[in-house]
Amino acid sequence: MQPLARALLLAAGLFVTVHASLPSAAEVDPGEPPASLQMSRDPDDAPAPAETAEPGLRPPGAESATESATGSATFAQPAPFAPTMLDLTLRPTSLWQRIRTGFGLPDMTSPLVREQEEWFAKRPDYISRIVARSSRYLYYIVEQVEKRGMPSEIALLPIIESAYNPVAYSRAHASGIWQFMPSTGKAYGLQQNFWYDGRRDVTAATNAALDYLEKLYEMFGTWDLALASYNWGEGAVSRAIAKNLAKGLPTDYRSLSMPAETRNYMPKLQAVKNIVANPAQYGIDLAEVPNQPYFVEVPTTKHIDVKLAAKLAEMPIDEFLSLNPGNNGPVIRADGERVLLFPANKADTFRLNMENHDEPLVSWEAYKLKPGETLDRVAARYGISVAQLKTANGIGAKGGAGNGLTVLVPAVASAKPYLPDLPLPAMTGGRMPKKSASNGSRRGGTAKTAHKAGRRSPAVTRASVTQTRKKTAPTRKKPR
Repeated sequence: MQPLARALLLAAGLFVTVHASLPSAAEVDPGEPPASLQMSRDPDDAPAPAETAEPGLRPPGAESATESATGSATFAQPAPFAPTMLDLTLRPTSLWQRIRTGFGLPDMTSPLVREQEEWFAKRPDYISRIVARSSRYLYYIVEQVEKRGMPSEIALLPIIESAYNPVAYSRAHASGIWQFMPSTGKAYGLQQNFWYDGRRDVTAATNAALDYLEKLYEMFGTWDLALASYNWGEGAVSRAIAKNLAKGLPTDYRSLSMPAETRNYMPKLQAVKNIVANPAQYGIDLAEVPNQPYFVEVPTTKHIDVKLAAKLAEMPIDEFLSLNPGNNGPVIRADGERVLLFPANKADTFRLNMENHDEPLVSWEAYKLKPGETLDRVAARYGISVAQLKTANGIGAKGGAGNGLTVLVPAVASAKPYLPDLPLPAMTGGRMPKKSASNGSRRGGTAKTAHKAGRRSPAVTRASVTQTRKKTAPTRKKPR
């Protein structure tokens, strides 16, 4: 580009400079679905540890990341990078570049951030799996974040919440990429019943999560406190603020007393942000994600088998489930209308094949067990094996049937399938893999339960939080 043209673009605000180096801001103190639908989850797929930095952690120096003979990475502060010119009149082809351009959260540096960076950098395969999963959903999430004028770091939040696994499920019963508790999900319009769990629906849960985060930002006035509340609960953060006020202490993020998990929450996000900003600095090969829609939304008013929907779209069942993880069983109950997601190049195929399909769309129906009735008896009655019956209903090999249990059984071809409104079955136990002691209890221990419980029962009203914030600092307006 000619110098004169560049100068004109700079004057018009259409040219910006960004640095690829690590942030240098002032330091901040640390602070299932049924088995039949569950996608595979690697035992290593867990967020970074929530522990404080080891005493011997090296401070920033002057070298880039290096790998030792054992594969462990050590880091030092990189040499300053020359600014990169970005022409905002051109649409970026890389979604990562689009995210980098939209960064808006204040940067922090601390030993905790460095520890999280090292944790991620030692696990390049883990990052690769996250990127592969997120590539299906990331464009949509970035679009929604930008429409609301939110900083693009919010689109990275599911990395530390769920490793972008849409069927992630904690022992505290939080579910989906945004890890919604049942009650919080219902409060933000996420339907949960026998057939469907909106917490795992990528589009529905994303919009609910962004609604919730906007509310928290309006309540507390800063993104660090809003994100701390998302992790710990607005009631818990409000009580921490009130406690500091009573003692005459500051009420900003760094001054509040928080559990270790919440204190590590922002450093985790900062570490992920730093790696996305400059993956080479950490020895990470960040696979590119195209800056274009991955899926298309297709509404349907007809009940349909999951396998048949995938077949009509001429796509693998696993890929269909990865885009539609909100369904609880082998049948998609339209419930008036249900929006299904298909890869952009498969939506028209599904529509056309659906129009030309003249056979029944559903081969299963609901059946409520009678008192004393066993799964063996039900399976024999409907001509399938017990193993097939359990698989269709997400019941483990050693699982049994309680009185009044509703299960799916083969439907009679000549009759309309029985698909009544049914409540979500009671959840028992978690399915997230156990972590070592060094990994804390981020996915199902006391810390996880505590922060989700905080979301369930906030102890203060929105008005009281606003009043508390006014005593310490003026509330910032929501970014536009």
